Amino acid sequence: MTKFLLAVHVLAAIVAIGPVTVAASMFPPAARRAVEAPDDVRAAETVRLLHRICLVYAVVGVAVPVFGFATASTMHVLGSAWLITSIALTALAAVVLAALVLPRQSALVEAGAGSGTRQMTVQLAMSTGVFNLLWAAVTVLMIVRPGSTTGA
Repeated sequence: MTKFLLAVHVLAAIVAIGPVTVAASMFPPAARRAVEAPDDVRAAETVRLLHRICLVYAVVGVAVPVFGFATASTMHVLGSAWLITSIALTALAAVVLAALVLPRQSALVEAGAGSGTRQMTVQLAMSTGVFNLLWAAVTVLMIVRPGSTTGA
């Protein structure tokens, strides 16, 4: 059962979190292009598509911690420092996504080429970078796992 839960947890992370990190990273430059060319319908469509990808996969991404907790429980590592740190970083990444990245993306999608949109893309790029760094740290912790039973 542990191997099944671990496999689902890893697959969920790849399938759900991967698209969010890529689409969120692509969003600020795409939004800047849309701001610079307000008549470019394709640029606006790209921004809307990237935002939709982020929204949908953020919801799907809830499966990652759900299966992560189930896996950790069967492995009896819920009290391990590396896991608690990973949980805290995952929660922080979720807060950054829900409170900073997605709302700023929504505001840019709705604002179009309004004033201040350039500054919003800069703030969004920074928030997205923080989100991606948090996920990178969680990934490293999941691979390295101090006290790992894999012998690595």
